[in-house]
Amino acid sequence: MSRPTGIRPTVVVGEVTFRPYRVGDAMAGDCVHESDMFRPYADAVRAIRRFTVRPVVPERLSALEELAANLRWSWHLPTRRLFEHVSPHAWASTGHDPVALLGEVEPARLEELAGDDRFVEWAESLRADLHAYLGEPRWYQRLDGHSPGRIAYFSPEFGIAAALPQYSGGLGILAGDHLKSASDLGVPLTAVGLFYRAGYFSQSISPDGWQQERYPVLDPDGLPLTVLRGHDGTPEQVSLAMPGGRALHARVWQAAVGRVTLLLLDTDIPANDDDLRGVTDRLYGGGGEHRLLQELLLGIGGVRALRRWEELGGHEAADVFHTNEGHAGFLGLERISDLIGEGLSFQEALQAVRAGTVFTTHTPVPAGIDRFDRGLVERYLTPELLPGVRPADVMALGTEADPGSHAFNMAIMGLRLGQRANGVSKLHGEVSRRMFSELWAGFDPSEVPIDSVTNGVHAPTWTDPLLKDLAEARFASTDTTAVDWASDVVSDAELWEVKGAMREQLVADARRRVSEAWSASHPGAVSPPWTSGVLDPHVLTIGFARRVPTYKRLTLMLQDPERLAGILTHPERPVQIVVAGKSHPADDEGKQLIQQLVRFASDPAVRQRIVFLPDYDIRMARTLYPGCDVWLNNPLRPLEACGTSGMKAALNGALNCSILDGWWAEYADDDNGWAIPSADAAGDATERDRLEASALYDLIEHRIAPRFYDRDADGVPTAWVDMMRHTLATLSPELSADRMVREYVQRLYRPAAELAATANADDHRAARELAAWKARVQAAWPSVRVRHVESGGLASVPHVGEELRLRVHVDIDGLSDDDVAVQVVYGRVRDGDDLSDLRTRELVPDPSAEAGGARVYTGSVALERAGNFGYTVRVVPRHQLLASPAELGLVALA
Repeated sequence: MSRPTGIRPTVVVGEVTFRPYRVGDAMAGDCVHESDMFRPYADAVRAIRRFTVRPVVPERLSALEELAANLRWSWHLPTRRLFEHVSPHAWASTGHDPVALLGEVEPARLEELAGDDRFVEWAESLRADLHAYLGEPRWYQRLDGHSPGRIAYFSPEFGIAAALPQYSGGLGILAGDHLKSASDLGVPLTAVGLFYRAGYFSQSISPDGWQQERYPVLDPDGLPLTVLRGHDGTPEQVSLAMPGGRALHARVWQAAVGRVTLLLLDTDIPANDDDLRGVTDRLYGGGGEHRLLQELLLGIGGVRALRRWEELGGHEAADVFHTNEGHAGFLGLERISDLIGEGLSFQEALQAVRAGTVFTTHTPVPAGIDRFDRGLVERYLTPELLPGVRPADVMALGTEADPGSHAFNMAIMGLRLGQRANGVSKLHGEVSRRMFSELWAGFDPSEVPIDSVTNGVHAPTWTDPLLKDLAEARFASTDTTAVDWASDVVSDAELWEVKGAMREQLVADARRRVSEAWSASHPGAVSPPWTSGVLDPHVLTIGFARRVPTYKRLTLMLQDPERLAGILTHPERPVQIVVAGKSHPADDEGKQLIQQLVRFASDPAVRQRIVFLPDYDIRMARTLYPGCDVWLNNPLRPLEACGTSGMKAALNGALNCSILDGWWAEYADDDNGWAIPSADAAGDATERDRLEASALYDLIEHRIAPRFYDRDADGVPTAWVDMMRHTLATLSPELSADRMVREYVQRLYRPAAELAATANADDHRAARELAAWKARVQAAWPSVRVRHVESGGLASVPHVGEELRLRVHVDIDGLSDDDVAVQVVYGRVRDGDDLSDLRTRELVPDPSAEAGGARVYTGSVALERAGNFGYTVRVVPRHQLLASPAELGLVALA
C-alpha cells in the first residue's frame, strides 16, 4: 500500500498519530459558539485522544494525491472534472474538496479506478500538466530588465477555496486571487498569513431573522496543508518574546497555491501557555489586545517564518515586501531589527526597509483602520521582542496627525514604512489621498504619495464552466478574458442559452439552501412545499451579496416596501432578488439590516421572488455570480473602496447596476449596465436614501426590466445580449486579476526592487547616506523659505501663448542646490485660492546672482489655456532615492 504524498486528509491504517484533545478543541466538524471562544484551552484534559486517519490510495492513483495537495485544483477546471469523476456524489457532498473527497470515497471505488487504465492515464496526464505548469517559464520570466527575485505578500486573510476557510470577505478573496494570478503569471511570490482554527464563522438565521454565529473548528490534518519541517524532520516553530518573560510560539503550515507557497502561522500548539494557544483562534476575533497579538505574530512572526522557509528550501530571499492592509505592518519592524543587528542605526535601517516595501490600503474611512492604545503597544515592544529597536522610534511611526490622539495607527505606520503605497481603485486612491493628507501638510491632496491599482478578480476561478465550455467550443480557448465576445462566431441564442443554464443552476442551489435553512431553524419540522418553489429560472434575477456593514446599505431596496413588492410581482415583467451576506458578530446594526431583509422576504406575498441565502462563502458565490442577470451595489459613495463582487458577476455576462463608487466609477458606460444617481446634496442620510432608492426603483421598472423582457421571435432579448457581449468583451480583460498583478509588478514591485537594490548595495551604503541626508535636511528646514518672487513678461491682459517669467529669491540655510527643488506650481483657480489640475515646473539656479545671501532661481511658464490662472512658488527636498517630492512632508511655500 502506498503512503499519501503531501496531504493528510485522513489516514493510512496502522499509522495513527495521537495528540491531546483539550476542552476548547472539537473534533473536525464540531462547532464552538462565540461565547466559548475565550475559555482557557485547558480547563481540564480529557482522557480521550484525537487522531486523523488517512485513506489508503492505490499506488496507481498517486497522481490524485499530488493533484489534491496543490490548490491549483480550485481554479483548474480539468482537474476539478477529474475529481468529480471519482465520485460525483462525494464531490458534491464535500463541497468540491478533493482532500475530503479522498477521505469519503469507498476504498472499493478507488480500487476500481486504479484498475481503469484510461482513468489512470487521465490522472497522470493532469499530473504532468501540473509539473509543466510549476516549472515552465511564464509571463514574468520573459520580462526584460531588473525584477524582484522574490516578493513576500502579507495579509491577515486568504480566500483561495472553500476547502481552506481562512477569509471573511473581500480583502481575503482579493488576496487569494492575487496569489492565483501571481502563480499563473509566474511571479515569484510567497504569501504569509495566520491559520485560524475556527476561521471566520458559519452563519445561520433564527426564526425571527437574527444572524447567529457558529465557529466550526478546523483540523489542519484534514486540509491541503503540510507542516514546515527542519532538516531533521521536526516541525519548525517561530517564537515571539512576550512581556513577563513568556513567549508566543507558532507552528508553520504550508499550502501550495499553484507556484506560490502560502505560509500560515498557528499558535494552537503544546509549547504555548493555555491563553496564548488561542491567539490564532479565529479571524478578527477578540478585543484590542487579542487583535494586537495576532498582528504582532503576523508581521514579526511572519518574517521569521519566511526567512526560515527560505533557508530550508534554498529559496532566494525576498527583496520586496507587500503589506496588504495595515494588519501586517509590524513586518517592517522585524526587518529593521535584523538590520540593526548588522550595525545600522534605526533611521538607516528604516530607509533600507522602506525602499523595498509596498503598502496597500483598502479602507476609505478612518473607522476601518486598526488603531491600538499606545500604552498597550508600548508594553509589548520589549528589547527581547525586537532587539535594538527603541519603543519611542516605533511609536513615532504610528503617531497620528492629531496631537491629541492617544492611538497607534496601523495604516499610518504602513505608510511610513512603505515607500510605495496605493489604494484599490482610482476613486479610492483619491479618497485615500484626502484621508491621509494631514501627513503631508502643505501639499495638495493630488500630490500625496498614494497611487492606485484597481483590484481585479481571478477569471479562471470566478467564470462559470458553462461559459468556459462555450468559449472553448467556439474559440478553441477557455480564456474567457481574451476571446472576441463581440464576434458572431457565438450567436445571440447560444449566449442566451448559456446564461439561462447558469440561472437555472442558481435557482436550484437557492431552493436547496432555502429548504435547508428553514429546516435548520425549525428542528424536527419538515420544510414546507413553498421552499422548493422559490425563484423562477426564467425571471430577471438581481443579485446582492457582500459583507453587511451599514454603509453598504443592504436594505436600501426596502425604502418603499410596497413599490418593491410591485416590482417583484409584476404580472408581465417580474423580478427576483437573491441576497446573501454576513455581518460582523459585534455589529448589531448590520444584523438588524439582515433581520429586516429576512422578515420582508418571509412575507408569503413576495417570498417566491426574494430570498436571503445564509452562510455566504466561496462555494455559494461560484453559483450566485453567474446565475444573476444584474448585480446590484448601492453603497454610500465614496465609501466602497473597490467592490469586487460586481466584477465577478461581469465576468459571467451579468450587467451591473451600481452607485458610481469603487471600480464602477471608472468602468461604467451606457452599454455594460446602469449607474444609480447619487444624491450627495441631500439634506440628510434619510433623504439621501429615499432619493437613491427611488432612482433604483425607476431604473428597474423603466429601463432594466423592459430591456430584459423585450424578446425577438426566437425568445432572445437581443438588446440585452448586446450588453452582455459588450460587458464580456470590454470588462473581462480589465477586471482580471492578471491585469492587476501585472500592474503591481510593473508599477510597484519592480521600482521597489530596483530602489531596494540600490539602497542595500555595498553594506547598505545608500540607505546610510539617505538617512544622514534626511537628518541634515530636516534639521535645516525650519530656516528654508521663499524670500521674494519677481514676475514679468506678461501683457496687462495676458493671452494664450505668452510666458510668465519668474525670478525667485530663496533661503536654503546651508543646503545645496542639489538638496532642494524650487518649483512653480500652477493651474486653474478654484474655490478662492485653491488650484486644480496642478502642474509643476522646476526653476533653475542662477549661479551668477545672489541677493543678500539668498539663492536666486529663474524660469518661465507658458500660458497654454484660457481661463482663471494661478500659481505659487515652493521649495521641496530633492534626492534620487525619494519616490515623491512630498515623501518627507517638507515644503516651504511663497
